[in-house]
Amino acid sequence: MSIVIDCGTSGGAERDRGLTAATAAIRRGDLVVFPTETSYAVAADAFTPGALQRLRDVKGRGSDMALPVLVASSRMAQGIVTSLTDEAKTAMDAFWPGPLTLVALQQSTLSWYVVGESVSVRMPIHPLALALISRSGPVVAVTANMAGAPAASTCEQARSQLGDSVAVYLDAGPRAAGQASNVIDVTVSPPALLRAGPFSVAALRAVIPHLDVAEPDLPDDLSPSA
Repeated sequence: MSIVIDCGTSGGAERDRGLTAATAAIRRGDLVVFPTETSYAVAADAFTPGALQRLRDVKGRGSDMALPVLVASSRMAQGIVTSLTDEAKTAMDAFWPGPLTLVALQQSTLSWYVVGESVSVRMPIHPLALALISRSGPVVAVTANMAGAPAASTCEQARSQLGDSVAVYLDAGPRAAGQASNVIDVTVSPPALLRAGPFSVAALRAVIPHLDVAEPDLPDDLSPSA
């Protein structure tokens, strides 16, 4: 039986109860739902094979399903990825927490579930997500919806789709749909922009001067999201 905890937008005993319950659930291999800056996410411990398979099963996807990792700091990220260049580390310092996803070479500890040799890693900006991951450690997280359904913008929408397959739901109110993150591949030289996002090409190149922009018509006037 899943539980829903109203964490609101501020601190307090109920928020702490939610974080404690969600952390315990992640550590025992269960799934949790929590808000990010754009939608609700369903997550599992990044190092528990059974939990990650459960996440795939809930989403109705096979072993080829991409499993991005969310972290609470650049130091935590360096326990997930390896061979980071100085440019990649500078990008973390400049744009994290925020809508920047880095594709980097994975540590061997992740090799049993990640397809290929690389993994996507991001540090979300939502305070509840950061507080949870700071306690639980790295999690893999995907949108809290069934395959083919719209991303859940409320906790209620997430629960209506995922039900008791999730142990703990952290409700922090509705999320406003936002633009997906920029994605930069730092496994290649020069680093390559794989997906445009809230940060402009100019802002990214201020940190990664030789950034390869594959699409010639990518917008250069996008402002960073909050």
